[in-house]
Amino acid sequence: MPRARTVFVCQQCGYQSPRWMGRCPECDSWDSLVETVIGEEERRGTTEVSLVGAAQPQPITEISTDGYERIEVPLGEFSRVLGGGIVPGSVVLIGGDPGIGKSTLLLQVSALVAQRGELVLYVSAEESAQQVKLRARRLGPMPATLYVLSETNLDRILQHIERLSPALVVVDSIQSVYLEALASAAGSVSQVREGAAVLTRLAKERHIPIFLVGHVTKAGAIAGPRVLEHIVDTVLYLEGDRFHQYRLLRSVKNRFGSTFEVGVFEMGAAGMQEVENPSLAFLAERSPSTPGSTVVVTMEGTRPILVEVQALTATTSLALPRRTANGIEMGRLLMLTAVLSKRVGLNLSNQDIYVNVVGGMRIHEPAADLAVATAIASVYRNAPIDPDMVLVGEIGLSGELRSVGQLERRLAEAAKLGFKRSLYPRTSRRPQVPEGFELIGVRSLSEALEAALQR
Repeated sequence: MPRARTVFVCQQCGYQSPRWMGRCPECDSWDSLVETVIGEEERRGTTEVSLVGAAQPQPITEISTDGYERIEVPLGEFSRVLGGGIVPGSVVLIGGDPGIGKSTLLLQVSALVAQRGELVLYVSAEESAQQVKLRARRLGPMPATLYVLSETNLDRILQHIERLSPALVVVDSIQSVYLEALASAAGSVSQVREGAAVLTRLAKERHIPIFLVGHVTKAGAIAGPRVLEHIVDTVLYLEGDRFHQYRLLRSVKNRFGSTFEVGVFEMGAAGMQEVENPSLAFLAERSPSTPGSTVVVTMEGTRPILVEVQALTATTSLALPRRTANGIEMGRLLMLTAVLSKRVGLNLSNQDIYVNVVGGMRIHEPAADLAVATAIASVYRNAPIDPDMVLVGEIGLSGELRSVGQLERRLAEAAKLGFKRSLYPRTSRRPQVPEGFELIGVRSLSEALEAALQR
């Protein structure tokens, strides 16, 4: 007979404890253990399982993929992040800060798919159907094949999906729906995990793509157990500042395409508008003659994007100068500051240092090291940087420049946007660049500063 028991489950990692503790011993997060009632089945012996009607193993060469063509969405940036379109039977999890535009983006995608004559079901567990209709008015006319369901009971939602057999399902959000078979509240670890598992099984069996909206924690990670991200096929994050117009849709997991692909959108009165050339958008307001401004070519998945890096130094009387990084990792800024002090000789011990990547972009690769270090040195020496130059290179602890990947693609994109020269690590193979584009090879950060800073 099944029996219930009470445990305390960590909302971050899923660790289960028989008693409450202030800090989770597994992931060291504070106040993350939540009381949860779960069911436990007593199992004695082995249960025989029949293979009649079950899936059978078959040679991979005989498996047919007919009917599994991607669903094309006339929203190029969205399709790019997914790898070329929506894969039938896939489960996509989208996370992001509150108010960033997750529901707006998925409502637009639902309308675009429904305009193709397909039936789409949009399940809103946090808003009424009338509220969804009011929000949809500013997005333009909606097709009649877009169905809206305001429901939190996942069992009823599954029945509607079975009855309608839609071409696309959106569940907004996975933390707000619940299964009646579980005694825990909606949003708990067991509800989120089992709810996602049930929807995933349905998607695979009926070949229906399902989009799940996920809440995020204060740290920016998707709330709930980490196993949730392992269940789904694709994990997307919608990033950006609510007070700026640009939004970045980033893929961190994709079983059907490349990871760390980025789509750029602009939030406007009519919803999300795709930005076809992000480099032009990020460099539109650049002041090339101002010290502390550099341009780096970063690779986001398979796409090269030019972004502006700004730096500012200010003399301080504090014993510990302030270091602020927006768009790059703080550890990377501290390392580059140490290299500039030790290897180049800049006295930054009494300087507050601020670094900002314009447009809300976040740079995760070390290829931006040279641009960040040069921007700091430029504003400290009050020497502007050549406005027609892009900077690409990783910096080591001894001040040497190390090669980066896909250098030719980066520089070809820079030349396309009108830049005329670039610094590059001399240790790497000399790339093929368009005619008229100047390459300046340097071995160390000191050589790079001598070549980049205008006197």
